[in-house]
Amino acid sequence: MRTAWIECATGISGDMTLAALIDAGADVNTIRKAIDSLGLPDVRLRVETVIKGGFRSLHVLVDHPEQHAHRHFSDIRKLLNQSAVMTERQKQLALQMFRVIAEAEARVHGSTIEKVHFHEVGAIDSIVDIVGVAVAFDLLKIDRVVCNAVPTGRGFVRIDHGICPVPAPGTAEILKGIPLRDVPVDAELTTPTGAAIVKTLAHSFGSLPAMTIEAIGYGCGTLDFAPRANVLRIFIGQQVASSNTETVVLLETNLDDISGEVIGYTRERLMAHGALDVFAIPVDMKKDRPGIILSVLCRPEAADMMEGILFRETTTLGIRRHILERSVRQRETIMRQTPWGTVRAKKAWRAGEPAIVSPEFEDCAKLARQHGIPLTDVYRAAESGQQVARDHDHHGHDHDHHGHDHDHDHHDHDHDHHGHDHDHHGHDHDHHGHDHDHHGHDHDHHGHDHS
Repeated sequence: MRTAWIECATGISGDMTLAALIDAGADVNTIRKAIDSLGLPDVRLRVETVIKGGFRSLHVLVDHPEQHAHRHFSDIRKLLNQSAVMTERQKQLALQMFRVIAEAEARVHGSTIEKVHFHEVGAIDSIVDIVGVAVAFDLLKIDRVVCNAVPTGRGFVRIDHGICPVPAPGTAEILKGIPLRDVPVDAELTTPTGAAIVKTLAHSFGSLPAMTIEAIGYGCGTLDFAPRANVLRIFIGQQVASSNTETVVLLETNLDDISGEVIGYTRERLMAHGALDVFAIPVDMKKDRPGIILSVLCRPEAADMMEGILFRETTTLGIRRHILERSVRQRETIMRQTPWGTVRAKKAWRAGEPAIVSPEFEDCAKLARQHGIPLTDVYRAAESGQQVARDHDHHGHDHDHHGHDHDHDHHDHDHDHHGHDHDHHGHDHDHHGHDHDHHGHDHDHHGHDHS
């Protein structure tokens, strides 16, 4: 499986991602032809080699006339559809990224995706970034994308509506469901387009997967963050570990002085924040006191947050942390037809083995209550029912396997060892404060700061 790992140590933006993909081998002339096919007048993509923090990297810039128009989602769709050069996959990837941004803007501003303005993300340089990334990603024939936890930066950013904290509302909306981390830099490190790229392309989040590296691309931003190199790296290669194996963290603590209600509440909080599973094991503790081992299974990037919840909600004095490998079935969410309506179900499989289908309890229980029938009848009908089409989200793939499946394949651990904002969305092209002075025009009012 051809895998890409995005290491966004100082955030991610559209221009940084495009530069890194070109550096990793995406043909820049093919990308330029795709951009030219959009019919945007006098637009030119420039690629420069620069030294950033002592390291060689590529920097992309977009030369274009001054513009004042704000585009809608329908305008973007027309631009993409008129291209006779881009493939359907490239068009769909680009459209998905724009849709992610449009949905975030619509929510933030109480509008709809068809009515909302793109403002700077509808500006030419941002269109070039998104289209370029979609084309480059397709050219590199990447099957799977893993991204590390995304840093957003700190401080405030000025947009047309005033001064907003980082991340600005539109970016924060896009980043919902994506693991974040704090990097102590007072700047906007992740822009709306960078967030949309991650939201659309990333299948999972975590450290560098086991892979044989074939190419590494370096894409830089404009500002310098001493002593940090403001560079985005993309590793591309063949994943050597089984796709059915993943790294998880097991957190455990012994408790003997809190009530069952507190344990239940703590479990609820942990699950709400993305724990893969939480379970309690009764044990005999010192001085013959009954107690429990409260265990939390989570993704590596969520371990610190989970520990914070445990320390906050319980009386624990310490938490054991174990890094484990677990084998899992690949899975996706499907819809199954029953005589009483459709229900969601998890379809899970391993290579060379028949797939299994597990209907979702909540959906089955809802139908059972509505029609006054036994729950087991709904389960059986869903297990044997016909799969029906479902509306996919804008990611283009099902993220159910990212950690929100609560199967209990991991319960057999040996415990003996216990002893956006519209006006801000153009920031992605250069989210670290670059003015397009090379055009002879001051575009600072657009906020086009290249990260």
